[in-house]
Amino acid sequence: MQTILQQMPIVIGALNTGFVQTLRLFFVTLLGAFPLGLVIAMGSMSRLHVLRGITRTLVWIIRGSPLMIQLLIIYYFPGLVFHAPIWGGGESGRFQAAAVAFIINYACYFSEIYRGGIQGIPVGQEEAGLVLGMTHSQIFFKVKLLQMIKAIVPPMSNEIITLVKDTSLARIIALQEIIWAGQSFMKGSQGISGAIWPLFFTAVYYLVSIGILTILLQRLEKRLSYFR
Repeated sequence: MQTILQQMPIVIGALNTGFVQTLRLFFVTLLGAFPLGLVIAMGSMSRLHVLRGITRTLVWIIRGSPLMIQLLIIYYFPGLVFHAPIWGGGESGRFQAAAVAFIINYACYFSEIYRGGIQGIPVGQEEAGLVLGMTHSQIFFKVKLLQMIKAIVPPMSNEIITLVKDTSLARIIALQEIIWAGQSFMKGSQGISGAIWPLFFTAVYYLVSIGILTILLQRLEKRLSYFR
């Protein structure tokens, strides 16, 4: 017990550093995936057959393949195949590659949620807007948008919570997120080896984060309840 107490400051410091990296990846993914997902959704509903076909094929590939494989391809493919390691070296390059992979992956999932929310709005509302002389853009932003947000909050909440846990996959390219930090003490980090208990502490970080997110998302859903 005394040994664990002595190791505690070192372990907590490393876990805090890894958790900051996890949070960075989480927020960067959301900032990129939210708007990109809407763009992809618009492409998948486009009247242009070529654009719609390309977009839906992209979504099918991304949703049908593991995120871990996408991380490996995005990080290693340019350097191994084209001999052009665009990500450079070090933690910064690994973070950039992970961010790109996560943004593309989650944008495709978000796009399907957006598409379901938009197509779930009764067609009669658009027809009524056109009768009143509104443009398609005005109908979308003034009539459909808030209703769509209300409809997509529950499924989007599930994806956001999943994202918190999926950030751990970034350790496959040696990004030093919180699971990587906890696991390093099993292999020998900062004079500590064979210690598995730091991994249990990482679960606490995830549980607290998901708990806070769940409360915030539930409050958002209640605020949008006036569309019922």
